[in-house]
Amino acid sequence: MRKTIGVLTSGGDCPGLNAVLRGVVCAAKHPERDWNVIGFKDGYEGLLGDDMFMELTLENTEGIMAYGGTILGTTNRGHFVSKTGGGNKSRISDEVIAKTKALLARLNIDALITIGGDGSLSTSQQLFEKGIPCIGVPKTIDNDLEATAMTFGFDSAVACVTDALDRLHTTARAHKRIMIIEVMGRHAGWIALYGGLAGGADAILIPEIPFSMDRLADFIRKRGEDGHPSSIIIVAEGATPIGRREQYRPGPGGEYRLGGIGDTVARELDKRINAESLVKEIRTCVLGHLQRGGDPTTLDRILGTRFGVKAVDLIAEGKFGYMVSYQNYSVLDVPIATAVRKLKVVTLDNQMVETCRAIGISFGDT
Repeated sequence: MRKTIGVLTSGGDCPGLNAVLRGVVCAAKHPERDWNVIGFKDGYEGLLGDDMFMELTLENTEGIMAYGGTILGTTNRGHFVSKTGGGNKSRISDEVIAKTKALLARLNIDALITIGGDGSLSTSQQLFEKGIPCIGVPKTIDNDLEATAMTFGFDSAVACVTDALDRLHTTARAHKRIMIIEVMGRHAGWIALYGGLAGGADAILIPEIPFSMDRLADFIRKRGEDGHPSSIIIVAEGATPIGRREQYRPGPGGEYRLGGIGDTVARELDKRINAESLVKEIRTCVLGHLQRGGDPTTLDRILGTRFGVKAVDLIAEGKFGYMVSYQNYSVLDVPIATAVRKLKVVTLDNQMVETCRAIGISFGDT
């Protein structure tokens, strides 16, 4: 029986989303299936608009795999927000659920593929519990979903950070500066950890390991005494000094957004180092949304395509309420409810942490 399936991209954008869409379309349009694919625009909000959808075909998705962003658009605001960070949840209203069901029925949608991170998948679980057949595809550059070993977008973000560190090394050495680079990572420090190791950072500060400003200053001072006049410090936006909370900076409309820890580290190091030794220039660089943009890496193109194909396979199997998962080099599946239960964070005994410590990288805690 010929099916019509829907697909949407929700939450923050990242490289690889278009690869997933292409994978979905190619798998759905395979001659053995020949299903119709409807793409909803601007995330879940597209489920509420009469003109917020488009047919996805082999023709209009050809070549999109190589591009970042998403041809469908996305948003992390609106009527479907069900997770607001730190485990806080809210319920989608009955009115919104009813409008969603009405549109899906009018378009004869047999199943809905939702591509998003922890919050977007929590929304997908709520829709599934209300009787809407959903399949989840995990997306987050933070790589912080416990139920999958890797998400697409993470490798591209790490590549961006690594390239930035390569560039900062040359200017830091030339001017004998201390360079601090702030990267994304609210609750999990995977980007800083992987990017810092690949890019040759001297210190890595992540949310999971509270750091001491004094110990960090001692480490940088010792590097200078050992003949290393420049240093590179990478800090995740959610990293905190011991005994302090996350740092926020004012945004538009009175809103406060996570960030600013890089400037704080610079100020505190300046007090400790320049008050007692030769003046060292300390500069801060915030990568911000550069980590989300650009073309996906080869790995993210492949992983995104495999995720898209697996999502269509799960629809064929009638395995709704499940999420695609990457484990031991295989693309498998897990219940969405299990996937959004716990964030994957860096542990002190993680092999990557041990590797960093073994080559002399400081986490500011010892």
